[in-house]
Amino acid sequence: MVQTNSNYHQYQPWLNRIIEKISWQVRRQMFDTIISTVNPSVRATVLDVGVTSDERADCNFFEKLYPFANQITAVGAQDASFLEHDFPGLKFIQADGRRLPFKDNSFDLVVSFATIEHVGDNENQKMFMRELCRVGKTICVSTPNRWFPLEFHTLVPLAHWLPSAWFRAICRLFGKNFFADKENLNLLSKKKFLNLVPAGASIAVKKFKLAAMTSNLMLIIKT
Repeated sequence: MVQTNSNYHQYQPWLNRIIEKISWQVRRQMFDTIISTVNPSVRATVLDVGVTSDERADCNFFEKLYPFANQITAVGAQDASFLEHDFPGLKFIQADGRRLPFKDNSFDLVVSFATIEHVGDNENQKMFMRELCRVGKTICVSTPNRWFPLEFHTLVPLAHWLPSAWFRAICRLFGKNFFADKENLNLLSKKKFLNLVPAGASIAVKKFKLAAMTSNLMLIIKT
């Protein structure tokens, strides 16, 4: 699982504040959707795959909002062990989300937010999704919608609608070299997102909107 570039969001302070506020609003909607749809009990075991060492207000939002943080096992490629201090009872494991160190069906609920687009190419994304589905009974996975006009990581509009090679060339032109690398960013449409799910699973698609357009997608999967 890729080590996310922790500097990609470092814009002017006023812009950072706007980005964090919008991000928090969308992520709060995702959290509320999970709670209302899945309704996990106080004893439900939860795995969050893709936590980060970034301590911005909108990062690791699930841990901040979930009322039973002591039931969470958090996995990330970066060192986010500070979460164990911030949320007593939480267990952090630094691991690759494509090779999770857990037995089948270990968790009642598995969540992963805006991570699957960072794990590599289509085959790596399939590996990541298979692992989430292998270790969980209910899986909630979100990703930015490729067909939203603004690309969230680079803040470059519309270019990500072009063929991949063109988009990556434009990223390099704007100095976004980290996200020009296909190992670090592979955006998903609804169709491609659904195609990552193992056959036979039950899937519900949830859409989250900004300016009346779908900005983020979430799959709620029952294995």
